[in-house]
Amino acid sequence: MKIVVGSVCALLWLVYVGQFISSVNFPLAQRLGLQEKADDTDALASRLELGTARWDLLSLWTLPVACILLLMDHSWWPYMALIGGGVYVDTGGREAVKWLGLRSRGVRVGTPQEFRLAMGLFMFLVAVGAITIVLALVEVA
Repeated sequence: MKIVVGSVCALLWLVYVGQFISSVNFPLAQRLGLQEKADDTDALASRLELGTARWDLLSLWTLPVACILLLMDHSWWPYMALIGGGVYVDTGGREAVKWLGLRSRGVRVGTPQEFRLAMGLFMFLVAVGAITIVLALVEVA
């Protein structure tokens, strides 16, 4: 189970790289499909996403590092997993609620397909974070 979770979590570096690209070159991220296209998104939502991408650079590294430590069977992995898992549960849940709230108020947050993809990603972050927390708690118990 640890190897499966560790391997899935290690893929979260891709999310981190996407947020890095979004932080340094938001138009490029839009062209690559990492962010919603400007034509389908209100300026407010785009500005929020840019700010989110920049904040994510400071926090989203935690769970991938925990998973690398898990794969290495390092003694610190459960503690990093508790921190990283909490960050990912918070990030995924907060972003989902933000997007749902913006959309319910008529703010354009991308195409319906982009919205579904984003919500899926947010729920994936929550699920991976929660599973990692449980696995870490079992390890330290």
